[in-house]
Amino acid sequence: MPPADRAVRWGLAVLALAFLAYGMATALPAYWVFLAMSAVISGVLLQSLGVIAGQAGMVSLCQAAFAAIGAWSTAQLNLWGVPGGLYVWLPLAGLAAVPFGLLIGLPALRLRGVHLAIVTLGFAATVDIVLAAASFPGVDLGLSVGRPAGLSSERQYFLFCVGVFALVAVALAVVRRTRFGATWRALRESERATAAAGTSVPGAKLSAFAVSSFIAGLSGALLAGQLGMLLARNFDPGQSLTAYAVAVMAGAHHAEGALIGGALGVLVAELLRRFGIPQQWANVVFAVGAIQAFTQGAGISDALRAALRRRGGRRLPVAPVPLVDKAVPQAATGTALLITGLSVRYGQVAAVQDVGLEVLAGSVHGLVGPNGAGKSSLVDAITGFTACTGAVELAGHDLNGRPAHLRARAGLRRTFQQDRVPTGLTAGEYLRFAARRPLTARDLAEALGDLVAVDPGRTIADLDVGTRRLLEVAGALLARPALAVLDEPAAGLGHAETERLGRWLRAAPERFGCAVLLIEHDLDLVRAVCSRVSVMDFGRVIAEGPPAEVFADPRVLRAYLGEEVTA
Repeated sequence: MPPADRAVRWGLAVLALAFLAYGMATALPAYWVFLAMSAVISGVLLQSLGVIAGQAGMVSLCQAAFAAIGAWSTAQLNLWGVPGGLYVWLPLAGLAAVPFGLLIGLPALRLRGVHLAIVTLGFAATVDIVLAAASFPGVDLGLSVGRPAGLSSERQYFLFCVGVFALVAVALAVVRRTRFGATWRALRESERATAAAGTSVPGAKLSAFAVSSFIAGLSGALLAGQLGMLLARNFDPGQSLTAYAVAVMAGAHHAEGALIGGALGVLVAELLRRFGIPQQWANVVFAVGAIQAFTQGAGISDALRAALRRRGGRRLPVAPVPLVDKAVPQAATGTALLITGLSVRYGQVAAVQDVGLEVLAGSVHGLVGPNGAGKSSLVDAITGFTACTGAVELAGHDLNGRPAHLRARAGLRRTFQQDRVPTGLTAGEYLRFAARRPLTARDLAEALGDLVAVDPGRTIADLDVGTRRLLEVAGALLARPALAVLDEPAAGLGHAETERLGRWLRAAPERFGCAVLLIEHDLDLVRAVCSRVSVMDFGRVIAEGPPAEVFADPRVLRAYLGEEVTA
């Protein structure tokens, strides 16, 4: 969607929300205005989960604890009489939660899944115990959190809460379209692919926790302004569990999903109260909804958006664009990659043994060998994903000791055997994320058209695996690295796609000014595009040279092609 159309769409959405909120504030009875206010505040909290869980793909069961920190800070600011009221206290309360978000983010650098869930839930329980023992500031004095002029009535405060929700939603929508937001969504799919694109995985995780805790702190401050006086039970750890289930069920990574989740939370609780059913049954309802969303791989907001896309019609693929002469970086000269004495061991097993390899700048160099020969271990060692001994130089610069994302930034890019393209991005967003530089619409059209016919606006989740693999190759080369390591890019491709990939790879050194190290089982593709080939077997390089000579070598015939050498 063009930026102008996108701006119009967001403007209309905000305008519609403003009219709806104003109508509810003026038409609904006071009790329902209070419930609507609770739904909006819950929606703000769910937006924080939309960042950490929906976009970054990490489990956090302590969002209520972050909200409690925001509420506690608001009560303390109220007790101190800090001028500005909630207009000032609100952002300060969000900032107060950020250090705790970073603190909880540290275990996420090594933990994930259920282990991270246990840590975050433990933090929520700790905050609950502390609040139960110390209480909120001003409670002992009977001092409630006051509202400034203009927010004194329930209807005015409801509109204020709606405004905060809208500001958070717009801010997250803007971030979502930047590399910052793309990094979170890439992190959700694969940490290795995120690092291979030159992004710091620890930095991405910590930033997600920081933003998430800030938004949760805002929700706590809003709740403090709504209730006036708070108790520890307003933020018990069970609420974090419920919020996580609702966020998954509603799809809180979208603004409408967070709002739907907040409304469902309030409405289900109200219905249970009216029918005299214990409130604990609400947790069962949300747990079932979350399980359904996990099973289907989509929440309510995702399903609604998919239905709207189907109703609007599918985008047509673009036609392939032929390779054309254009002003591009010229291929460099010298050595792109130099490996000496590289070895990789897994315990007592030597996966790679004293390998030496040189890839000339501006060339396409093939690396082949039977399964288990050590190719993947060698690639992981070169790109910084596996510990090794020996030396790795890129264009004359020593890479030893550098982590994977810094090697990628230095000009060493790679793809993976398995599909690791983040499905939450569009094709254009992914290419911009992978290239780490601005790309014009012409750049995208030419890059995609040469290799794969797909609309840059198509969501990657809607594409087949073969198209995703071609997009991954395009992204690696659009970064214009010194060396692109392509790990079996033709796997799963049809004959026509493989031929198109071959033509694209032959032109890549001149077009993108890079060298290519191609790891591939398709020997016809290797013969067609590679000027030199290295063959590995049992962790060692057993032959190297032009393809015709290498594939006629008796050692290669015996080890790789399975043919016996005759006297």
